[in-house]
Amino acid sequence: MTTRDIVINFILFQIGWFACVLSSAASQPVWGVAVAVVVIGYHLIRAVKPLYELYLIMIAMLIGAMWDSLLMMYGLLDYTSGILLPNTAPYWIVVMWALFATTINVSLRWLKEKYRLAIILGAVAGPLAYYGGVRLGAVSFIDTNTALIVLAVGWAIFTPLLIAISKDIDGYLEAEARI
Repeated sequence: MTTRDIVINFILFQIGWFACVLSSAASQPVWGVAVAVVVIGYHLIRAVKPLYELYLIMIAMLIGAMWDSLLMMYGLLDYTSGILLPNTAPYWIVVMWALFATTINVSLRWLKEKYRLAIILGAVAGPLAYYGGVRLGAVSFIDTNTALIVLAVGWAIFTPLLIAISKDIDGYLEAEARI
């Protein structure tokens, strides 16, 4: 994997993130999801083993759907659009978990075997991403301090968990290295 691949992965993730958040804030989350699907599609096409990557993406989406639904049920977050069923995570945030999964075996590959750093990164970057969503109008915190603390704890668990899972589900690892 080249530095170019890593940079492209990071930039595409950011494009997908902003598309999802800004379109949701504008009450048109389907447009952000469309951009995210293109980003995810590109990621899968570039993978040596796309089914491995798809499996990791599906695991991340399941974790994200459950986590964000719990945050809503407990009244920590209130999303502005994209909610299909009461007390469930909006579809666009679940797709953002898929976007996050596209970074695990590429631009976040450096975190493999560095679980302490993954915990710290998750505890800081996770809440910051949600706070960015708040500032852009896609989500609101009912109680900011509590929400940020809970998000930090959750992302401190989920980031290293997904990194650990990716050790066995790495569609970007060259086929020869698996033998």
